[in-house]
Amino acid sequence: MAETEKPSELQKPRHVVRKFQARPQHEGYGAVVRRSIGRFELKYFDPFLVLDEFSVAAPAGFPDHPHRGFETVTYMLEGAVTHEDFEGHKGTIKAGDLQWMTAGRGIVHSEMPAGQGTSKGLQLWVNLSSKNKMIEPRYQELQSKDIACTSKNGVAVRVIAGQSMGIQSPVYTRTPTMYLDFTIKPSAFLSQPIPPVWNAFVYVLEGEGVFGSERSGPVGPHHLLLLGQGDGLEVWNKSSKPIRFVLVGGEPLGEPVAQLGPFVMNTDEEIDRTVDDFQYCINGFEKAKHWRSGALIDLEV
Repeated sequence: MAETEKPSELQKPRHVVRKFQARPQHEGYGAVVRRSIGRFELKYFDPFLVLDEFSVAAPAGFPDHPHRGFETVTYMLEGAVTHEDFEGHKGTIKAGDLQWMTAGRGIVHSEMPAGQGTSKGLQLWVNLSSKNKMIEPRYQELQSKDIACTSKNGVAVRVIAGQSMGIQSPVYTRTPTMYLDFTIKPSAFLSQPIPPVWNAFVYVLEGEGVFGSERSGPVGPHHLLLLGQGDGLEVWNKSSKPIRFVLVGGEPLGEPVAQLGPFVMNTDEEIDRTVDDFQYCINGFEKAKHWRSGALIDLEV
């Protein structure tokens, strides 16, 4: 579709209502992340708690740390990360791979770069409803070759969650979520439906694009764009190079959020109980008492 054509399937395209650039900050053990959701400018964008674009090279990384009450979605862009948890689950997430981890009632794990060079990726934290916060932990993992993808008229998409351009991801999302990785060639145009009641945002990875309105200025890498109300997103690539970005949307939970670092519940009392559970290794954290990852042991040597 040429950039001058108007899509027919969107009755009310979403416009960008807020934009800011994610700036580097230190996290974990010597790692650097660009955090766009979960910092002072944007504490929470229901149902999303955190979005980090991470860049890490050994020996830096994210050694042993806990989670409760939400899901972590790790999508590798370059390099690889080795994951290990106190349940004995271990594996390597390589470029293009996806790990959708439901922490539920409790996980302690480590995430460390594998091999030489710098590993880069995105990690998204998706909140869980009160009825799902204490479910058993679960993993959904897809290798790059198994992620649904297609292309048409200069637009390519990898469907991490949800559906786009007639294809659908096999990932099950307890909190209904869409997560789409788009690459748009010069002069190409995208029209992507989004459920009207969902919150949605764009995070730009490479290149420059025009989002929401053809009269808007181009937006480049490391920018988070919050989208207003509507039934979908329009994007134009008016530059001479491809643009790559992720479009993420989710159904708001509309519940109170109580957060203390890696613990996310609904009330302060539940946070207090979670801290006690972790400290005394009970109610889902029993295996944390005697467990240390291989990565942490190596760091201590």
